[in-house]
Amino acid sequence: MLATVLFFGLAILGLGMLSYFTDSDILSVPDLGQYPGVVGMVLAIVVFVAILVPSLRPRRPTYPASVLVGVATALAHLAGVWLTALVAGAGIAPATAAVMQLVVGGSTLVIGLAALVAAWVGIALRRTRAHRPSWPWEDEEG
Repeated sequence: MLATVLFFGLAILGLGMLSYFTDSDILSVPDLGQYPGVVGMVLAIVVFVAILVPSLRPRRPTYPASVLVGVATALAHLAGVWLTALVAGAGIAPATAAVMQLVVGGSTLVIGLAALVAAWVGIALRRTRAHRPSWPWEDEEG
């Protein structure tokens, strides 16, 4: 759960910083609207969770799984944007232009890196068997 919230937060922060420092919109294809970006991000979150959860099942999950999570999440975002643009009736050329703008503009890299970092943190928390913090007097055994 924490890794999912971290991924979403890092993705929003990273995309906002990218937009601010490059002084450009993340997705600026004419007549496309906001829905492809929203659906792409929702699909990215779903794929992030769907790939990360099985990776966390082993007693000592391995860190290279975070690379798979990052790549799959970035590709899911691109697929979500492209398919939503097609379903919305934009056509193949504008949908492909939107995906190419995300790749060339660096948005896909930002989403992939956010997923990689969040997955790494999730795996680290699982490997260390981290628990919620507690005060010494909350220990029932002591």
